[in-house]
Amino acid sequence: MAGLDARARAILREIVEQYVATGDPIGSRTLSERLTPSLSPATIRNVMAELTQAGLLFSPHVSAGRLPTEKGVRLFVDGLLQFGALGEDDRETISRRLEIRGRSMQDMLTEASSMLSGLSQAAGLVLAPKSDAALKHVEFVALGPGRVLVILVGSDGQVENRVIETPPGLPPSSLVEAGNYLNARLAGQTLMSLRERVAEEMAANRNELDHLAASVVESGLAEWDASHGTLFMRGQGNLLADITEIERLNTIQMLFERLETQETMLRLLQLAESSDGVRIYIGAESGLFGMSGVSMVVAPARNEAQRIVGAIGVIGPTRLNYGRIVPVVDYTARVIGRLLG
Repeated sequence: MAGLDARARAILREIVEQYVATGDPIGSRTLSERLTPSLSPATIRNVMAELTQAGLLFSPHVSAGRLPTEKGVRLFVDGLLQFGALGEDDRETISRRLEIRGRSMQDMLTEASSMLSGLSQAAGLVLAPKSDAALKHVEFVALGPGRVLVILVGSDGQVENRVIETPPGLPPSSLVEAGNYLNARLAGQTLMSLRERVAEEMAANRNELDHLAASVVESGLAEWDASHGTLFMRGQGNLLADITEIERLNTIQMLFERLETQETMLRLLQLAESSDGVRIYIGAESGLFGMSGVSMVVAPARNEAQRIVGAIGVIGPTRLNYGRIVPVVDYTARVIGRLLG
């Protein structure tokens, strides 16, 4: 806040807080009524002009009040924002909703992204990198004609499920054969090493599988990408709630497409790894999107050994309620870090 006196700080804070609450510009007369101690509208107009000249405010219309620029929001976040403490009720709610008992890790992480979205009224993100733990068990379960559930259990206790398409008329014996074949080769194998071993055996035609069982094995292993993480994202519709301009709509749609790329997932992990705690990125600061009007709050999820096991975040408009969202993201990251262990 170097260079801003107490009056300028108070006025900037009030303008940003109004922006966060409503998205509307605010004028000097309204500010005069809200500020304590009160300042005259003329004095406020002079200060607002100085803040505008400094690139911290702008006027959306000639006769309108002022809104903060992204530079102004950054200054507010860095020097004026007061983060609320997360209450015991909120902590209990988050911990209860993220209990993994009786459900898969995938279901828990999906619930986490939905919860973050609901609490922030933005898009909730949870990125879990692929585990490098050895595999413990693989199972194929028939769901119906042409559909099979693949269950993968790691030695670290993580369970993942995928549904694959299978040839019509696949007999149950082929599923049993495929499961037995993989489970006989699991000892000490990660998913990547198991995939390589199976590919080598099949290429050399040295396996005992019949054609149908072999197709199940290939399809089942192909469903997992061993080199990248899985991104769970909910609440994208919140980013579209107040959009009326076609140009802005196209920008948000491009954001959705970018989020689904592996490059973005890796960058999210890099951002988390470079952070000791919660980080706030405004506009293009993260290097992910290159667009204005969007902010991201992200935190690393660390296990007991302080190793990064994922990234937790919220993406939304620049007028996110940072004071509320930051402690929620921070606590959620701690809970998920313990669960991903």
